[in-house]
Amino acid sequence: MQPFDDKVATIHTELAAYAAAGKRLFATSSFQSNSVVLLHLLSELAPQVPVYFLDTGYHFPETLRFKRALAQRFGLVIHDLRSPLCRSQQRDAQGRLLFASDPDHCCHLNKIVPLDPIIAGHDVWVSGVRGAQSASRAAMTREATGRGGITRYHPLLDWDGRTVHQYITAHELPAHPLEDRGYISVGCRPCTRTALEQLDLDDRGGRWFGLNKTECGLHTEVSS
Repeated sequence: MQPFDDKVATIHTELAAYAAAGKRLFATSSFQSNSVVLLHLLSELAPQVPVYFLDTGYHFPETLRFKRALAQRFGLVIHDLRSPLCRSQQRDAQGRLLFASDPDHCCHLNKIVPLDPIIAGHDVWVSGVRGAQSASRAAMTREATGRGGITRYHPLLDWDGRTVHQYITAHELPAHPLEDRGYISVGCRPCTRTALEQLDLDDRGGRWFGLNKTECGLHTEVSS
């Protein structure tokens, strides 16, 4: 018996309960190395759940290739979401691109706004956040209420790094190609550095270099 088998069985039961209750589910993924666990679980346990990717236009090309490879391997249909405001128009009053002058607004335009219609059309949002990733995520609960009143379901919340590694190894799942180059957490190109550049070795290390910012906003508007 694998050390994660009980956790997987619990997730299977919870997903089945949502389905039996007629709940409309969707999932989001950032397509990092740790993302493969949730994507693989969905492909095995609930392949009917649609998966959305927030394409900000600033992703590393390696992330986009990794997304296509995982979609093909797991047999998933991935829906890309983009901001209604093109990147060239995402500027402040001085003409600077928002990722440089107002990253919170940049995240809002590219991640929050495109997802709002999807939230409005579903009952449950399946997310791969884990408590071990950051202090803010450690304070989350397995099921919570998020923006728009949607149920936020965090099936991997109690999975630590060791459990994730064991699952990835057992199923021979691939890693993001930038992991070998020192990227622990891969986001948009302008706002991501290697962990060594930022001297931050937690699971979110390297994001929003030099800023007092650890979240894009997608996973912060929740209440238990």
